[in-house]
Amino acid sequence: MTRTLVLLTLNEIDGCKALVPRLPFDKMDEVVAVDANSTDGTQEFLTSAGVRILTQERRGRGEAFRVAVRNTTGDYLVFFSPDGNEDPADILRLFEALEGGADMAIASRFLPASKNEEDDAALPLRKWTNQAFTMMANTIWNRQPYISDTINGYRAITRSAFALLSPESMGYTVEYELTIRAMKKRLKIVEIPTIEGERIAGKTKGPSLQVGMAFLRFFLGELVR
Repeated sequence: MTRTLVLLTLNEIDGCKALVPRLPFDKMDEVVAVDANSTDGTQEFLTSAGVRILTQERRGRGEAFRVAVRNTTGDYLVFFSPDGNEDPADILRLFEALEGGADMAIASRFLPASKNEEDDAALPLRKWTNQAFTMMANTIWNRQPYISDTINGYRAITRSAFALLSPESMGYTVEYELTIRAMKKRLKIVEIPTIEGERIAGKTKGPSLQVGMAFLRFFLGELVR
């Protein structure tokens, strides 16, 4: 079975410079970046590091996932965003979870050994919102051990599972969609604890209010499917 590491980028030159040297290239069969037309030198830097660029014509995180799957060959895929939130040390652990029999593996920010970037905040609104959507999905669709982080984008999936789930989301709901559909189809989901770091530079690409409303609309849509 072969491994494909997918980097998801849009103007992340600072994060790429800090994190790409830490990626386990020697343990990968394929490393690509799905890039939504960066203008800050991200593409040039990744190319110089030996990363193949897949240019994303239509914006949206869900579309980036589909571009990656269509243009790669690995049996197992890990999706990694080099912005500082995700720890490169978890990449091999995610692959190992798939190789151990999981259909999907999620780097969870909410397991006992995990850390979420808002853990020390007085009002961790983003954390609470994530946990609320996670509880809702588990209550309605999950029939396996509780999944603590249904939303986190740092995850791995088998090519066959991705084809079976066939996610339709264009934007940030793609991970929630994958998790819920995996629950519905009784696929095996495994979580590993992760330490969420701080963003290295720039601002998040997903404003909290807009993303939260998108998740709510998606959840309500899944209820009536």
